[in-house]
Amino acid sequence: MRVIIDANVAIAAAATRGLCDAVMELCFERHHLIIGEGIFAEIGEKLVKKIKVPSAVAADYLELLRHQAELINPEAVDPKTCRDPKDLMVLGLVAPGDAEVIVTGDKDLLVLESFQGAAIMTPRAFWELNQSKP
Repeated sequence: MRVIIDANVAIAAAATRGLCDAVMELCFERHHLIIGEGIFAEIGEKLVKKIKVPSAVAADYLELLRHQAELINPEAVDPKTCRDPKDLMVLGLVAPGDAEVIVTGDKDLLVLESFQGAAIMTPRAFWELNQSKP
């Protein structure tokens, strides 16, 4: 599957061992990750400023993501599509990335359920979907 991982999932994966970490590993092994520069910037900034990860560790994690993901430039999305304008950069990756799924914990995105044919689901729902497939 072609999968967009939102910044909140990637940050949680880097910060703790748990479901988001397992979802990232699953994506590295079995799926095609799609990410944009805006998401990269958000991950780097929040890892260092909010989670207090050392800059060098954050840089290593971002480098790993760059090697594991396809970097896509988002297209413009109508601001009325989503209640949080910061989420438009995530939705803007769907069409150019031919994404099938957005994995996020963001309620502003989850409430949409889908966008341009891409399902929007929680890390738990994505994990469970993958457990039912061989």
